[in-house]
Amino acid sequence: MSADPPDPKQEKSPEPAPSMPPTTTSPSNGAAKQPPKPKQSFLHKILHILLPCVAPSSRAHPVESLDIPTEKSAEQPVQAPDPSQTVPPTSAAPVPDADPVPDQKHDEEPPAPPPAVPVDELMAPPTPVSLLPPAETEGVTSGAVQAPGSTGESALHPQHPSKRDSTVPATNDGDESDTSFTDDEDMDDVNNIDDAQDEEDRLILNGGAGIPIGPDGVPKPLLPPISPQHVGRKCLVLDLDETLVHSSFKSIQQADYVVPVEIEFNWHNVYVIKRPGVDNFLKKMGEIYEVVVFTASLSKYADPVLDKLDIHQVVTHRLFRESCYNHKGNYVKDLSQLGRPIGDTIIIDNSPASYIFHPNNSVPVSSWFNDPHDTELTDLVPFLTDLAVVDDVRGVLDGAR
Repeated sequence: MSADPPDPKQEKSPEPAPSMPPTTTSPSNGAAKQPPKPKQSFLHKILHILLPCVAPSSRAHPVESLDIPTEKSAEQPVQAPDPSQTVPPTSAAPVPDADPVPDQKHDEEPPAPPPAVPVDELMAPPTPVSLLPPAETEGVTSGAVQAPGSTGESALHPQHPSKRDSTVPATNDGDESDTSFTDDEDMDDVNNIDDAQDEEDRLILNGGAGIPIGPDGVPKPLLPPISPQHVGRKCLVLDLDETLVHSSFKSIQQADYVVPVEIEFNWHNVYVIKRPGVDNFLKKMGEIYEVVVFTASLSKYADPVLDKLDIHQVVTHRLFRESCYNHKGNYVKDLSQLGRPIGDTIIIDNSPASYIFHPNNSVPVSSWFNDPHDTELTDLVPFLTDLAVVDDVRGVLDGAR
């Protein structure tokens, strides 16, 4: 007998496949749907809401390079890349291991601060002052250049200390200071001091530097040849300030002259008072001497003063600061440069530094400022009258000391 045909309904069903997690397919393309990812934090949601509102800036840090999935991408399934669609750079796959934004900002190196300006380079502007420099005001007169009673030393040009004085001080434990000089430097200083001392001794011994020699090799004395009316007379050199007159830039009520002086393109008044007896003294000396006024003052001050002072026209020559010999900061009146016999030359000055090269030719006088009872110039007239006839004034003036 033929077997009955198998009943399709009674066919044995296939064995069930091993248990697998249920998968879902996308209704559009049949792709497998991935399980939902963990829910994003609230901070991530706020961040992705605010990011589109920020305008692009060249100074902003590269936050947009981080592709953190938005809430919408978490709800929708991940689709396979479609070549026909253009994916913007900011919609790339999320980077799960990316650090939060604050950490990346922390990793960036902070900008280097601007270099600090050293304190030494911070200079305050100088305080404006209206005072004129001493060299152009008080220094116009010789009284301010060399104070009365000076010993010949200048504060502007201090002398080098001797070797004994230049010894480096020791510290408390007996060690020498770090500022000590080497032996070679000490010897150089000593040699310089010795040279300066030798030069001073030579000038005093020789009686000055002598008549200067011009570039052409011809002697150039300070005074021209003696005039015929003065032949046979001796040369009397007179100082001006504090010897014949006293001058001040401060107002003096009893001033005999007010001399305008131009300083730094401005005019200033110089108040001048005459020493008692100066008019008669100049008249008498003009009768028996060749009178020369030799001052350490500037000519722009001394010239107009002498124009008013020399009422008898007895001053034959005028010499000013530029004719002085600068010795250790003092304006020395070197009589050997005048071009007159040194034995026939006399100097009257209130400053010993002025005649340091010729002490045996000097007649010292006291510094005068405003004493109305002073009589020194009047008292000198008979003495200078007798001195005019001696053979060598140095023998008389040296013995008078």
